[in-house]
Amino acid sequence: MNIDGLLEKYFSGLLPTIEVFDDESIHRVYSHIVNLFKACPEIELSVLQLLSYCFYEILDNVVTHSGKNCGTVISQYVKENNAIKILVVDDGIGIQRSLSENKQYKDISEEEAIRICLQDRVTDGKGMGFGLYSTLCLIRNAGIKLEIHSGSHKLVSDGKAETIESATQWQGTILFLEIQANKEIEPNEVLLNRVNVEDEFNDSFLDTEEIDDLW
Repeated sequence: MNIDGLLEKYFSGLLPTIEVFDDESIHRVYSHIVNLFKACPEIELSVLQLLSYCFYEILDNVVTHSGKNCGTVISQYVKENNAIKILVVDDGIGIQRSLSENKQYKDISEEEAIRICLQDRVTDGKGMGFGLYSTLCLIRNAGIKLEIHSGSHKLVSDGKAETIESATQWQGTILFLEIQANKEIEPNEVLLNRVNVEDEFNDSFLDTEEIDDLW
């Protein structure tokens, strides 16, 4: 896996945080990175509440759907333009092969697979099909860029529209997102109240005194 190439393409300036995770370390890595973002007072709480939910779902996609037992996550807060960057990468079977395990998508093309993987309830049968859809909802409300690269195609979104482009072959999947850290949103409403991400985050990452301070 060419980590140097990914760093050069997606990150600049200070060295970002780089972690390798598997099904045993996923919670530790997830909590560590979310706490790093939480320690930045410039990051809007509502953004972090929704991001934390989407972030875990993205990590879980690797250990559940990639066919590999580990992946790599690279993260960075860019104070100069108040942006959060996260890249999750694996060298597994890729989106097309994963979705084709569901007979509904047996004959789907690589381009079609990347296009529909962001739709609600699209899954290979091993999950609910909500993680990437919730990530798209985040991008549409506080996003700067979302890129999903698998095989020889990639999807790029600016939060307003999604396009599919040809790309250099990548064995597995790369997911990169960049979001506005200081934008106020309503996290539960963004997900149509299907998940209470506000309470989930508060219960996991805020103690009682911190919650009282918010009010």
